[in-house]
Amino acid sequence: MKKDDPFGFDMSVSSSKKKNPRGRRGMSGASETSTRVCDHEGCEEAGKYRAPKSPDVLDDYFWFCQQHVREYNLKWNFFDSTSEAELAAQMDSDRVWDRPTKPFKRTVEEAAWARLGVDDPHQVLGENATRNPGRGAAVGRKLPPTERRAVEILDAKDNMSKQEIRKAYKALIKVLHPDMNGGDRSQEEQLSEVVWAWDQIKVSRNFRDKD
Repeated sequence: MKKDDPFGFDMSVSSSKKKNPRGRRGMSGASETSTRVCDHEGCEEAGKYRAPKSPDVLDDYFWFCQQHVREYNLKWNFFDSTSEAELAAQMDSDRVWDRPTKPFKRTVEEAAWARLGVDDPHQVLGENATRNPGRGAAVGRKLPPTERRAVEILDAKDNMSKQEIRKAYKALIKVLHPDMNGGDRSQEEQLSEVVWAWDQIKVSRNFRDKD
């Protein structure tokens, strides 16, 4: 039973279809109200099937008959003019529905460890953080986490003297410093880590000054 709307609005589906300027579409996708002629050259059939003109303009259409829209769709390639890098970037973006995830914000505790050169708080435990060497295994020199990190950055050993570690430090400087490799500044971040590491060893009392 139909009830009159006191405000005079007709919210029925049939009324909406009548007012829809885009016309009705059949089950096959054909626009039943289209009066266009097929855009394929030489074809005089009714153009009831629309197809986008290009990947960059998806709201502008050709209108074809059923035969020619099938031929057009078979040749359609959305990524036809896309480079491999652009295609890879698009695939990465599609994996997260064009909503890239944001990196987790460091906690106050993680930021404090980072200032000491420790990326993971478990590093303060040394090798025991990931494995148990067992009874009787060789144990290296006990060092503070900052000095342990410094030794790793300089690719040195904890039983080296300061002079030996200094040689390793100088060798890294020659490789990383822009003045030594043609002005290349791509490794400045690693260079700053190396300088920081040597500053820790230089003032440390845990390493011998001479052999």
